[in-house]
This record gives sequence, C-alpha cells and structure tokens, in this order.
Amino acid sequence: MNPSSVKSKATATVLVAELTNGILDPTQPMLGPLLAGGTIVGNTAPGCWGPMITPRIRGGHEVTRPVFVDGAVPGDAVVLRIRDINVTSAATASGHDRWVEGHYLGDPYAAPRCPNCGTLYPETYVEGIGQQAVRCVKCNTPVTPFQMVNGYTVVFDETRQVGLTVSKEAAERIAHSANRFAALPASSAQHSILTFAPHDLVGVVTRLRPFLGQLGTTPAVRMPDSHNAGDFGSALVGAPHEYALTAEQLELRTDGHMDIDAVRPGAIVLAPVKVPGAGIYFGDMHALQGDGEIAGHTMDVAGTVTLEVDLLKGRTLEGPVLFPLVEDLPPLARPFNQAEKDRARRLAARWGVDKLEEAGPISVVGSGPDLNQATQVGLRRAADLLSLSLPEVLNRATITGGIEIGRHPGVVQVTFLAPLPALEKAGLLPFVQEQYGIG
Repeated sequence: MNPSSVKSKATATVLVAELTNGILDPTQPMLGPLLAGGTIVGNTAPGCWGPMITPRIRGGHEVTRPVFVDGAVPGDAVVLRIRDINVTSAATASGHDRWVEGHYLGDPYAAPRCPNCGTLYPETYVEGIGQQAVRCVKCNTPVTPFQMVNGYTVVFDETRQVGLTVSKEAAERIAHSANRFAALPASSAQHSILTFAPHDLVGVVTRLRPFLGQLGTTPAVRMPDSHNAGDFGSALVGAPHEYALTAEQLELRTDGHMDIDAVRPGAIVLAPVKVPGAGIYFGDMHALQGDGEIAGHTMDVAGTVTLEVDLLKGRTLEGPVLFPLVEDLPPLARPFNQAEKDRARRLAARWGVDKLEEAGPISVVGSGPDLNQATQVGLRRAADLLSLSLPEVLNRATITGGIEIGRHPGVVQVTFLAPLPALEKAGLLPFVQEQYGIG
C-alpha cells in the first residue's frame, strides 16, 4: 500500500483514469483515500480479448487502479452501490477461443510467451489486421496465446440499446480504426480485439444490458486480476510461472472477478476487506451476457462507472454478497406482493399456522474449481453468514430461491429468501430494507 495515501487528506470523490497491467498487488500504491460515503467515478477498458492478445498485460484484463477507503481495515466490508454504467465503445468483437501451444508458460492469461524468442510478456506491435496481426517487437513473430475458433464483430446503436453482428467487409473496415471504435481510454495498453475482424456470425441482433464482470476489493496476495476467484484462481496453485500460489494463499482472494450479470446499475454489492484500505477496483465491463458466459467470453466494452462507497465496520465476509434488483432475482426469491400475502394468510388460518415468516432476498457468491464446488462454497458461506445450518440453507435455496451460474466453470449465486431475524443478526437487514422495502 502507498504510505502517501494514508498521509493525504481523504476526499468525497475519487476520479479514476489509471489502469493496472492486470495484476492485483496489495503492496502497490492505491488512489485516494476516499471518505466512506464517497463516490468513485472511473473510465475502464474492455476486458478479456483485448488484454488476451496483448502479452505485456499479465492478468487477462485491465482493471482500474485500486482506491483506498479511509478507515477500512481487514475484517470490515465495503458497500458498493452501482449508480451508473455507461458503455462508450461503438463496437466490439468476441468469440470462443482456443489456446495456442508454445505461446505461454503454463497459463495463457498469466504468462504469455513468444514461441520464437521465448520472451515472457513480450512487447508487441500490430501489423495489418486479422489473427496474425499482433507480433513480437523482438523477433516479429505472431505471438498471441489465443486464437478465435468462432467469433463475431458487433456494432451498437447510438442509444446503446441494441447490437448487431456485421459482415466480413464491415468488420475489416472497423478493424482499421479499431481503437476509435473501441473507445480505448488513454491509459489503456491493449491492442483492440477489433483488429482480428472476426465475422462468423452475421445479422444477429442482441439487447444491451451492461454490467461489471470485475468489481471488488484487492486480495491479500498478489495475483492476476482474472484469477481473483476460485475457478481461475485454482490454476495458480502450483503453477510454473511467477504468480504461483499455494492453496492456502488462494484463500486470500476476494472473488472480485464474478462475471455475474446482476452486478449492474441499481445493485448493491458487499465485498470483503482483506487489506488496509480495501482497494476497490473494477473493470471487465460487459455490454451483455447470458448466465454462465458459456462461450468463455462476451461483448467486452469500454465505459464509465459511478460507485457510491460505504464502510460496514466489523462485518467480516469471505466473499461478495449481492442485493440485486428485484427483476434480477430468481422468481421464487422475489418479495411477495399483497395478493400473495393475503392468500398465504388465509392458508395459514385454515391450517392453524399462527404467524407467517418474514423474509428477504439475499444472494451469496460462491466460487471454486468447478460449479459443484462453487455451489458448495456458496452454500457454506450463506450458512455461516446467517448463522443457519447448512441443511436449512439447502432447503431455503430449493423452495425460495435457486442457484444461478455467474461464470462457467466455477462462480455461482446462492439466492434465497432469508428470515429477517437472521439478516438482522448478520447486520444485513438495512440493505434488504433499502433494496426491497421489507422489514
């Protein structure tokens, strides 16, 4: 952490224009400090494919430089209210990938390597367009550790409400002005994926529904940002490159790389504080995504973000907790309307049930090497957080909620209606009241 951040005066607003090279490192300087109750406004770059074809970027994304929150210490939680997400890219490209053997050391996201000269994290330049365009400065060899198996270029309308995948001719025209269409921030070091000009899908119409794939706090151990979750993070255990971790060190992650489509304007995210100052960061903005991000990647875009940040003292969290918008809740986890409550009361009177349980929605994030293990982690976290037994959480997630996939292979949301006394005991009732008007 930067000592000067501690000495400087905390402010109510922090503007973020700096991006990392893809590594989250608790020893590196942070921006700020920010007063609790203050606002972070930032500009972020596209994630995934752009950094993936830019080997000098080591983490799979360019995320914002972390912000130090005044008074935040390990064992606290930060409250992140997403006030605005605005897509600034006019176009992007994406698709399903394959790893290129010989172009990386153990992990193509964390340790790209030139297949000819053997340089790790080589500096690169762009020559022309297409999948061979990114080349090593040292030996001029095509160097990207990823290629597209099936991809597309998509353009957005002026209101950023719909997208359309375009033809080869249009994709190539865009590729020649890739940075402009991508709206890359000035601090971005990536080559735009629009340079590849993929065009396997043409004429597909999509709805934009932007959210943040990365939003969270700095882990207590140095790691690539894309690996700050239990699925990608598991690849660091015993890895052959410099970012290798032990299984114990992986538990110092904060699961900020969620790829959960409910992390959008209006949502409330609680994130664990595991280093002094919390180190709030964000990035990997997606224009849209179906649950699971099944292709491995979606429409990554540049954009602006506004977060309101509060501090929750003494509320230790293992991973993120979400209070999504009502429409983003599973149908069984949505608050009951008055007509439903009236029917339930009549049913209770008929069967001699004296009192209806009062409950509110909560969504607990779990991550692990695969979806089964991620679900187990999420269920255990929910049980520990609310002081409920695991079998009770299993029942409640079954009859009043559901398990939703954030990212395949291993990020999930365990969402259900939790008893208000349990939420109050956990210090979470105010967020249920704020978000859903319950209690």
